[in-house]
Amino acid sequence: MKTIATLAALIVGGLLVHAAGDAPTLRVGFGAVDVTPDVNAKPVYIAGYGKNRVAKGVHDPLMTRAIVLADGAKKIAIASVDVVGLSYPIVEQIRKRLPGFAYVLVSSTHNHEGPDTIGLWGPNAFQSGVDPAYIKRIEDGVVKAIQQADKGLRGATARIGVVQAPELVRDSREPYVKHDDLVALQFNAAQEKKLGIVVQWNCHPEDLGDKNTQISADYVWATVGHLQAKHGCPVVYLTGTVGGLMTTLGLDVKDEQGNSLKSGTFERTERYGKLLGIAADKALSQAKPVALTPFNVQRREVYLPIDNQFYLLGWKLGVLDRPSYRWIGDPNKAEPLPTSASSKGDDEKKDAAPMRKCLKTEVARLRLGDLDVAAIPGEIYPELVLGKVQDPQDPAADFPDAPIEPSIYGQLKAPYRMMIGLANDEIGYILPKRQWDEKPPFCYGRKRAQYGESNSLGPDTAPLLCEAFREMTKKK
Repeated sequence: MKTIATLAALIVGGLLVHAAGDAPTLRVGFGAVDVTPDVNAKPVYIAGYGKNRVAKGVHDPLMTRAIVLADGAKKIAIASVDVVGLSYPIVEQIRKRLPGFAYVLVSSTHNHEGPDTIGLWGPNAFQSGVDPAYIKRIEDGVVKAIQQADKGLRGATARIGVVQAPELVRDSREPYVKHDDLVALQFNAAQEKKLGIVVQWNCHPEDLGDKNTQISADYVWATVGHLQAKHGCPVVYLTGTVGGLMTTLGLDVKDEQGNSLKSGTFERTERYGKLLGIAADKALSQAKPVALTPFNVQRREVYLPIDNQFYLLGWKLGVLDRPSYRWIGDPNKAEPLPTSASSKGDDEKKDAAPMRKCLKTEVARLRLGDLDVAAIPGEIYPELVLGKVQDPQDPAADFPDAPIEPSIYGQLKAPYRMMIGLANDEIGYILPKRQWDEKPPFCYGRKRAQYGESNSLGPDTAPLLCEAFREMTKKK
């Protein structure tokens, strides 16, 4: 009888093990590669503020950090680079070098103290600040970091924590709407050994200001450093909702003794980064177990018209170097530019109506079990993410009666949500059309226009992008 009982137990146990083995098992891996430029080899133009800000040294390294998540045979890679932005064509090149992945997402922290990777911050208005060799180095770094993470895949459990930190971000544009959720994920192996941490926060890394000439990852360097030292594991930092403008500038950052720290100093930036790390610690301390499998990836390419005259001039001068297309009024497709068009974009005949150009970008949604991740290719305003577009709008706006765009988070149905901004592209600001305010009289009784429109593709960007995201998420 004892033998029969033992045999029965073994059979049942084997069935249970087999059943458990059939369920998706989460595996994760982390990788990191240094992509700091050599400021002594050639001029390095720092991005994010004015032109001709040449780097004179390096304060802390710029990194590419990556996480790979596997659900059975399906693998997803998410990488983040300490630069101001990367264009979609660069991401497409990176993906070609990484076969075998269900999806590869490449974002940037939107760092304002690293090299120009877009073209807008060169020595003058007529020259790009981009070094093609450095872009190639970033491509190589992203591929290598993801490959490192892929090789290090291990079985893992996950926990997620969310805290609000309104004291750590300032909205510098009316109407004042903050996205102040900090999301932290912790991955553990057996015996609760920490494998890595992912932190997502919504703020511009621009605390060092426009006078700094030292290459730095801005506050991200201090945040990641704090978390790595405390938890003893890799950390990936992801930038989320930063339009609007979500910034540290204007915040009163105090030291441990309660003294206000001077703006534009490494002391202040390091302190802010540590405070953000402490907020992440709080999120992790109250984190709850979360299922991150199975995976479901939705992505959609979108064509967006370019109405910003400054951007169009940049294309014409060759300062902005990425493919453009003829806009035909359809975000799902576009036509090549006429064969007579020069590489500088001079494709308009004297007597013809101006051709409206567009670019190709991408929106995506990653459903990772109980976590919904929106991937948006630029600096989106909190109003559009959270469903808080002003209604009624100030009548002085240029399009005060424009329909309210479908919110990004309104399309996400999982128990937990996360925003990755500058995902796979940097297309500039994405602001509600009804809040567009370039022409006088200006909203809220202001004498001058607020900042934002000058770094946006145009007023139709948000309606087209948000609708494309809504249509994509409707499909199973």
